[in-house]
Amino acid sequence: MALTNFLESPGAGSVPIRPMRKTDFPRWLEEAAPPVKRWIEATRFEIEAGKHRVVPGKEGEIAEVVLGLGEEPSLWDWAALPTELPAGAFHVVEAASRKDADAAALGFALGSYRFDRLRKTSEKELARLAWPETCDRKRVQSAAEATFLVRDLINRPASDLGPAELASAAEEMGKKYEGRCRVIVGDELLQQGYPAVHAVGRAASPERAPRLIDVELGDPNHPKLTLVGKGVCFDSGGLDLKPANNMKLMKKDMGGGAQVLGLASMIRDAGLPVRLRVLIPAVENSVSGSALRPLDVVRSRKGTTIEIGNTDAEGRVILADALTEASSETPALLIDFATLTGAARVALGADLPALFCNDEETAKTLLAKADSESDPLWRMPLFKPYRKQIESKVADLSNSTDSPLAGAITAALFLQEFVSPGIPWAHVDLMAWNVSPRPGRPEGGEAMGMRAAFALVEEKFRRDST
Repeated sequence: MALTNFLESPGAGSVPIRPMRKTDFPRWLEEAAPPVKRWIEATRFEIEAGKHRVVPGKEGEIAEVVLGLGEEPSLWDWAALPTELPAGAFHVVEAASRKDADAAALGFALGSYRFDRLRKTSEKELARLAWPETCDRKRVQSAAEATFLVRDLINRPASDLGPAELASAAEEMGKKYEGRCRVIVGDELLQQGYPAVHAVGRAASPERAPRLIDVELGDPNHPKLTLVGKGVCFDSGGLDLKPANNMKLMKKDMGGGAQVLGLASMIRDAGLPVRLRVLIPAVENSVSGSALRPLDVVRSRKGTTIEIGNTDAEGRVILADALTEASSETPALLIDFATLTGAARVALGADLPALFCNDEETAKTLLAKADSESDPLWRMPLFKPYRKQIESKVADLSNSTDSPLAGAITAALFLQEFVSPGIPWAHVDLMAWNVSPRPGRPEGGEAMGMRAAFALVEEKFRRDST
């Protein structure tokens, strides 16, 4: 989905949008023309973040739009406008700083998102916005289109997007940025040393065979950055079958894979000096005669044996192989995104991804960027005493524990076993889905932590290159 409701300049008839904080509103109202003041008072408009009021002109036309900003302006303050304003051209006044202008444009852009790939009916025409003068258009467009990519991939039903289609999306990105995309499929995974990916995905039909997606972008001489994304294109739970209410949203279980493709596109659009590698183990966790059984033991790429305590804890199993391969090159930074545990959602809810990180500087910077980018994350501990909970009596590790407690932590500790010591590593356990609609965040697939991760990468690698 491209940005189609942005204009080069305001043009004749464009309506101004006047953003203001609550503290500035009384003075503006006092200085407003008497008809405007009467209208605002008559309609009982009280300015709040994200709330707006259309002000009529002398002939009944829209003279301007007053928009409330929070004390800390956020892109979400702007997100309701594309659908709530009438169709027509609008422009921003008094968006002085680049940060404010970027927030206005990105919020407006994200508010215009629609997933209409599978619908015949068209929705109402959107309002159009002239690019704010001080806005970094390239940056905003990149962030918006990356978010649209993530949302589109997650929103596609599993019948429309399996491992092959996810691989095709990665191949398209590789071509766009003149990189290399290699896809290892089916039994070739065994020959190439990805036995855990193969074991989880082998129960699917041949056209949905498991695969390891491997994309390389950028100058090989630049510092190495590796992104790993969980790509379970549908998760039935395997033989430990999910109940219907838990299985319903499992088309989103490839949300981590979608996230790393979106993040990679932002990094390449920005021309950051990194040699970027993207690894996505893509599978469908299905039920058939060849499905993994509880208490089966799987050998990983690292050689570590994994006892399958629960076939529904399959994401960490496929990520084990991908993280091992990622570590083999000793990247300067390794980030993985995964819709990994319900425990993280119980702890933090649907909107706040859990961050686990083995490097204090990386964690501190990433959390700061999460705040500045309105893209929240919450750090949780890699609490070593819980490591014993993933021990197995017959294998090196178990993919699940017998305890209902601390599931997000034990899952992160499992992943850490496959990250080589000394590599700065961040693991984001996310929902990748908006449970209920809000302005700019419709119900459905969502990018979470992506803009924060981009800001971290931008700061780290631009700083290190100077």
